[in-house]
Amino acid sequence: MIKPLAILPPVIFAGLAAVFYFGMVRDDPEAVPSAIVGNIVPSVRLAPLGDFKPFTDADLRNGGVKLVNFWASWCAPCRAEHPALERLAAEGVPIFGINYKDAEEDALAFLDELGSPYAGLGTDAKGRTALDWGFYGLPETYVIDGDGTVVLRFAGPITERSLAERIRPAMEDAAPD
Repeated sequence: MIKPLAILPPVIFAGLAAVFYFGMVRDDPEAVPSAIVGNIVPSVRLAPLGDFKPFTDADLRNGGVKLVNFWASWCAPCRAEHPALERLAAEGVPIFGINYKDAEEDALAFLDELGSPYAGLGTDAKGRTALDWGFYGLPETYVIDGDGTVVLRFAGPITERSLAERIRPAMEDAAPD
């Protein structure tokens, strides 16, 4: 006969494993709530990156739909999403880039290799701007309306699917009628 205490450790282990598994598996990166959505964009305090044109808060509130994209050269998903950003920029979508905690020479080499889709670009070497934005992890993209209100925070790399299902619909919602 099996003693009740003998099966208790495996049952506890299985229960904890299930809790950890379901806690780690997320189908939707947006499941992490964002306090910034629906609010005016926070202040941007960025250092310039090379000779690229910097941007300010005013650029994010000057009318028209735009994106703000946090990225880094050491971020593999940032490299994977780069072609989607290039396509959006070629379509005329203004994208403002924030290089996050990166060595300047590495960031410049990344852009030299892949091209720059950014209408304005700065670096957040210490991560202070990212904290103000409620940043979760790289890459992260925000859809901003013409008044500077954050319409969508998208955590993760932009793919064809996320572009079609999340980013473009948010851009349409943000566009003036």
